[in-house]
Amino acid sequence: MRTFGKPQRYRAAFMRIGLAQLNPTVGDLVGNARLVVDAVRQSLQQGAELVVTSELVLSGYPPKDLLLREGFAAACDRAVERLAGQLPPDIGVLVGHPSVRGLPPDRIANACSLLHGGKIVQTIHKLLLPNYDVFDERRYFRPADHLELMEFRGRKLGVHICEDAWWGEADTFYHIDAPVYPDPVAKLAELGADVFINLSASPFEVHKPKRRDGILQRHVRQYQRPFVFVNQVGGNDDLVFDGNSVVFNAVGEKVVQMPGFDSAVQLIDLDQLPAPITQTEAPEPAQLLDALVLGLRDYMRKSGFTDCVLGLSGGIDSTLAAYIAAQAVGPTHVHGILMPSRYSTSHSVDDAVALAERLGIDAQVVPIDAVHKAYESLDIVGPELLSKPAALPDQNLQARIRGAIVMIRSNHHGWIPLATGNKSELAMGYCTLYGDMAGGFAVLADVLKRDVYAISRYINDVREGREVIPRNVIDKPPSAELAPNQLDQDTLPPYPVLDAILSGLIEEELSVETLCQKYPAEMVRWVAKRLDQNEYKRRQIPPGIKLSTRAFGSGRRMPMAAKYVLE
Repeated sequence: MRTFGKPQRYRAAFMRIGLAQLNPTVGDLVGNARLVVDAVRQSLQQGAELVVTSELVLSGYPPKDLLLREGFAAACDRAVERLAGQLPPDIGVLVGHPSVRGLPPDRIANACSLLHGGKIVQTIHKLLLPNYDVFDERRYFRPADHLELMEFRGRKLGVHICEDAWWGEADTFYHIDAPVYPDPVAKLAELGADVFINLSASPFEVHKPKRRDGILQRHVRQYQRPFVFVNQVGGNDDLVFDGNSVVFNAVGEKVVQMPGFDSAVQLIDLDQLPAPITQTEAPEPAQLLDALVLGLRDYMRKSGFTDCVLGLSGGIDSTLAAYIAAQAVGPTHVHGILMPSRYSTSHSVDDAVALAERLGIDAQVVPIDAVHKAYESLDIVGPELLSKPAALPDQNLQARIRGAIVMIRSNHHGWIPLATGNKSELAMGYCTLYGDMAGGFAVLADVLKRDVYAISRYINDVREGREVIPRNVIDKPPSAELAPNQLDQDTLPPYPVLDAILSGLIEEELSVETLCQKYPAEMVRWVAKRLDQNEYKRRQIPPGIKLSTRAFGSGRRMPMAAKYVLE
């Protein structure tokens, strides 16, 4: 039987709080604790009485099946105890961590502990456990048995964790739990919270920061309490956490906006909150670019890679991927390989060379025609290939030769190989297994072709203010250049229409029937069929960066061996 405490009278809160927007590494208990200690010392110098960190900051989020490994959750509890002893005794710290302390066997909590005076003063558990999209928290955790306030220096803190603030949101599927679980924020208000404090690890999606703000404002306007929201920042596997921690005053006005996509520590005084601020949401291409750069940087850094290697075709995708890599790890750590074939145009080579010079990255030209001819002259491929030059098998052979060359450089130097295909191509299977799909990280796997162009234009027009992405790369019709006079539009619908249909099928889960009312029916059915047929390819793509509401990867689990008649 879950209990949720007795209501207490609300009173105003006065406290200086340090907001610690940190970038933890999953599993690095020692390193993550060091991040917390450093943030606490910085906050103490600024006069903070309390420091707030993010959800599961000690283990990093998401720890996934590390939680199932024997002893891991208990090690997190011990790390919290050590951390309490490492902190200055005269400051309180709210730290997120997995916990098995005091719980029955085989039960783990997503917890937040108040540390003060060298001790763990109080611990609360997360109530709402998301189990949709990329979230699998019910696989690991059990919900809180009760809700309670945290008390610190006479103040009543309505501390809760991430999803606990999302109760009732339409796409979180908690409507099915409504009879079981109350609204945590409402209950904390009923108990007499002076201030709401949310420790979060909320992954980025385009426009999600604005949506989160709206959810927090709804709570504030309903219960007239200030709201402190501290979010994780950084990339962990396929997820990017954007930070964008915020504070709202008791009437729902935003008074603090911490930076997006960067670690930061900031002090607020609840007795003297800053004046309200107005903020315009960053353009969509800017959000996507920042997430891509941070996601690649952290994947490489946290996986132990210093350098990356990729094929440079002179096309828009590899061009954008090279720019992102140069921003993520610095141009001297990016290595491009230009691999022209008999079908490559001279302007594509020129465009790739120009890009390398503008970015200052290492670039090497390795023609593949001699290798391609060797396959033919040695009769390795058989008469079928020789009788149909530039047909699909021959095109895939060229892509695989290029993939092998990239992988050789990767193996020799220890560089991570980057795959550069975009979401539109991966959706349609317009990519080659063990060729252009080969790699350790797929930079653009959740970027539709239309957004590849939008980001590239934004780079030139706004971010750089000069032509870094060669204009010809943006203007010329896209082509794989694996056959004479080949263009993408010979095989695929025009990208603006294709991407609109794909957005409907993948991100909105719309039916073919619904989409046929807006787009040519034959085209919609063809796209939907290709999308389903190529699931087996996508199951083999390298990890990428989730940017949309539905990315290929852990959040989209479609069957491969299946038959569904499209209607």
